Amino acid sequence: MSDNIQILWADDEIDLLKPHVLFLEEKGFDVDTVNNGTDAVEQAKEKDYDIIFLDENMPGLSGLETLSEIKSTDNHTPVVMITKSEEETIMEEAIGSKISDYLIKPVNPRQILLSIKKILDSKRLVSEKTTSNYQMQFREIGMKLGGRLDHEEWGDMYKQLVYWDLELQKSSDPGMAEIQTMQRNDANTQFCKFVDDNYCDWLEGLGDVPLMSHNLFKERVAPRIEEDNSPLFMLLVDNLRYDQWQVLKPLMLEDMKLETEEMYYGILPTATQYSRNAIFAGLLPSEIEKRHPDLWLNDEDEGGKNMHEKEFLESQLQRLGKNIKFSYNKITNLNAGKKLSDNFSNLLNNELNVIVYNFVDMLSHARTEMEVIRELADDSAAYRSLTLSWFEHSPLRDIIKKIAECGGRILLTTDHGTIQVKEPVKVIGDRNTNSNLRYKQGKNLNYNAKDVFEVHDPSKAYLPKQHVSTRFIFAKEDQFFVYPNNYNHYVNYFRDTFQHGGVSMEEMLIPVVYLKSK
Repeated sequence: MSDNIQILWADDEIDLLKPHVLFLEEKGFDVDTVNNGTDAVEQAKEKDYDIIFLDENMPGLSGLETLSEIKSTDNHTPVVMITKSEEETIMEEAIGSKISDYLIKPVNPRQILLSIKKILDSKRLVSEKTTSNYQMQFREIGMKLGGRLDHEEWGDMYKQLVYWDLELQKSSDPGMAEIQTMQRNDANTQFCKFVDDNYCDWLEGLGDVPLMSHNLFKERVAPRIEEDNSPLFMLLVDNLRYDQWQVLKPLMLEDMKLETEEMYYGILPTATQYSRNAIFAGLLPSEIEKRHPDLWLNDEDEGGKNMHEKEFLESQLQRLGKNIKFSYNKITNLNAGKKLSDNFSNLLNNELNVIVYNFVDMLSHARTEMEVIRELADDSAAYRSLTLSWFEHSPLRDIIKKIAECGGRILLTTDHGTIQVKEPVKVIGDRNTNSNLRYKQGKNLNYNAKDVFEVHDPSKAYLPKQHVSTRFIFAKEDQFFVYPNNYNHYVNYFRDTFQHGGVSMEEMLIPVVYLKSK
C-alpha cells in the first residue's frame, strides 16, 4: 500500500515527532514536515499529497484555519486533525469541515499508521466490495433479462441497473463499469422489444396496463389534493431521469420525507409537446386534438407546442369534478425561479400549485448546442453531477425548503427522460418532416424497418394523423436519426448528445414521488 504515498505533517513541535516520522519512512512512506499552518497551505498547493496531518493548536494560522485554507483549494485530499484538546466544539468544527479522521495527543506511531491504512485502504476496499457484489448480481440480472418481464418488473429492472450504475461510478475498476454498460444496453434492447409488443395494446386498455402519462394526474395527483389540509405542490421538473432523481434525493430529504416512490411509463413520442400536454390534459395526443382543436398544434404547425398547459389542466380538473383553487407556474429561466420563490406566500391559499421547472430540459439542449456544456457533461455521470450542482444553488431548492417550512406536500415527477445517443440510423424525409433526432413523423419517410419502432397508422398509437399517409417512427435504444445529406458532419455533431423522443428505459421509465414535510 505504501509505494509512492506522499504525506504532509504540520505541527509546531514537529522536531519532537522525529521518531514518528522515521517510523513512517521505514514503512516506505514519503513524509514532508512543516512547523506552521502557513507553510502547510503553501506545501499543499505545490505538491499533491495522499494524506495530510494537521496539529490543531499551532501558533499563527491554527489547525482549523489551515484546514479551511487547504480545503478551499483542494477538497479531496484526506486530512487528519491531531489535537491535545477533547473539546467537543473543536471536533464538531473540524468534522464539519470534512476531516477524514482525528487523533488525540499524545499519539504513537501505530495510531498514525492505523489512520493512514483506514483512510487510504477504505476507497480500495469499498471499490473491491462493490465490484464483488455486482459480479454476484450480474448473472441474476442476466437471467431475468432472458425471461418475460411485465411492466412492473421492467421498472424494477431499471431501478436495479441505475443502482449499479451509481455504485460502480464510485469503483476504481473501469472494467466493471464497462460490463455494466453492456448489460444496460442489452436490457434496453429487450425493453424496446417489450414496448414494441405491448404499447398499442396498453393504449386500448388491453392486458396488464401500466400507469402512463395521460392518466398520471387522475391517478396520482387528483386523489391527493383534498386528502390533507396542507397545500399540494405538483413539481414537474422537465426531462428529469430516474438516475438524476436518485442523486437529488439526499438533498430533497434534508427538508422532506419520502412517502412513495414509483415509476410510470411515458407515452410516445417521449417529447415535451406530446408527453407533457398528455399529463395536463389527461388525454392522449389525438384525443387532445379532437377535444381542443383550437389549442393543439402538430409538428408541422407554426408556434409553441406547449403554450396551453394551464387550459388543459383546468379542463381536466373540471372533468374530474375538482372545483378547487389552483395555480400554474412555468419556470424557464433563473429570474422567473427567483421571482416565484420571493412571492411564495401567494401560493399558500391554493389547494393545488403546479410548477413546471424547465431547467433540466434546457441543460440537455444546451449540451448539444454549447461546447462548454458539452465538455462538462460528456457522459451520464457528469450529466448527473451537473444537475446536482445546479439544484444545490437553484431557486427550486429554495422553493422546496419553503414548501417544507409551511407544512406542504410535493408530488414530484417529470414528463420524459433522455438518453445519450451513440448509433446513427439513416432516414430520408421530405421538407415537412420534423427535426427531432429520436422520432420522425411524415408522409414520405424512407428507412430500414429493422432499425425503428414504426407506427403505420397513427390512430393506433392515438397520435394525430396530419395526412392520409402519415406515419411515425421511433429510434430505439441509443440510436439517433440522421439524413444522408452531410451525413458524417451531423453524426459527429450529435453523437454522444442527450436526446429524447424515442424508445428506451431512460426516456420512458419515469419517477413519480410523493413527499411530505418532516
